[in-house]
Amino acid sequence: MQRGDRHGNSPGEISMGVSMKDRVLERLAEISVGARKVRGILVLPPAASAVVVFAHGSGSGRFSPRNQFVAKVLQQSRLGTLLIDLLEEDEAEDRARVFDIGLLAGRLQAAADWLATQRETLGMRLGYFGASTGAAAALLAAARKPAAVAAIVARGGRPDLARESLSQVTAPTLLIVGGDDEVVVDLNKEAYALLRCQRQLDIVPGATHLFSEPGALEEVARLAEEWFLRYLVQAPA
Repeated sequence: MQRGDRHGNSPGEISMGVSMKDRVLERLAEISVGARKVRGILVLPPAASAVVVFAHGSGSGRFSPRNQFVAKVLQQSRLGTLLIDLLEEDEAEDRARVFDIGLLAGRLQAAADWLATQRETLGMRLGYFGASTGAAAALLAAARKPAAVAAIVARGGRPDLARESLSQVTAPTLLIVGGDDEVVVDLNKEAYALLRCQRQLDIVPGATHLFSEPGALEEVARLAEEWFLRYLVQAPA
């Protein structure tokens, strides 16, 4: 039988610090969705009052260095993060599932529902950070259940894959695209016109789809941090 560590944490939890108030909680998440499981890592900094769920794009996962970088920036501003794999390993090899936005949105909703039942995150405001196809999943999930999410950020997103649902999104939405990612810039401009919520389109000059250029990902993180702080922390509930 497994036991907690010497600090009294249960298996799967890691905390750092000298008191409950000052600790960082890191917890493995395993969420059942029918016969499948969504797995991820929940990190809650001290005094976190909101949590952002990351929905990765095709060919990526919860260990994406780009998403992990953005997550760490958010954590430094006392925002919790949940990085998840929307597909299991065998599903990720199936291109039909990779681009099944309805399926991905359902998995994202399951993660949001799970957070709403956990002691550590009960009552916290929720945001979605989606990249590529994950952005479409975030927008569709937000359209399906508007009351569940308070803010959305899309990085290099494919909002066209959720085109029919964009007008139903009510959460403030930030679209971030690289200036040299020309096709995706056009797709996001079209999505911006279809959204009816509070929205903003930021184009990072000289950046391509993965924002691998010097300083580009830092700019993404800064923009996301500002947006989530504004609508998850500063805005009235």
